[in-house]
Amino acid sequence: MKKAIIFSIILLSLLFVSCILAGEPVTVYNTEDWKFTVPFGKSYNYADILVERAVDGDTLKLENGERVRLIGIDTPEMHESEKLQRDSQRTGRDVRTIQELGRRAYEFTKKLVEGKRVSLEFDVEKYDKYDRLLAYVYLKKDGTFVNAEIVKQGYASLMSIQPNAKYANLFLKLYQEARNNKRGLWK
Repeated sequence: MKKAIIFSIILLSLLFVSCILAGEPVTVYNTEDWKFTVPFGKSYNYADILVERAVDGDTLKLENGERVRLIGIDTPEMHESEKLQRDSQRTGRDVRTIQELGRRAYEFTKKLVEGKRVSLEFDVEKYDKYDRLLAYVYLKKDGTFVNAEIVKQGYASLMSIQPNAKYANLFLKLYQEARNNKRGLWK
């Protein structure tokens, strides 16, 4: 009997810890008539959340401290990184040029979303390997599709990674129009 009680306590403890780490409330008991939930973990309303700041042209920081990587787009790097070096080698452009383009993309994104309320739409995967949220972002005020607007105005290239490719065809169309019309970074 003592072993069963100890086992139950350990099992409940593991449940609480795993739910906290997963960021979900803990439901201890649930029937049709009664539910007991312990409000551990994070539970955010991603349908209406404030963008605290733009981190760069394709990453945002929310009021809850989480970072959001905009799905389907890629803006030039502003800061020294391995990706900046790879992009320089791949494109044949010098690092300073890429960083300047990155600053321009960042300024566009900053003006578009910083300090504004947004809603997030998720695709198949909710997080990337860096534990950032992966999302399509919409301005609450007027419904502007942020990911698409950045591409449409010429401040991003495409980065479609399966299985998160819900709007890949739309982004491709907007990207081609921006390049053909020499908008944003394509001037």
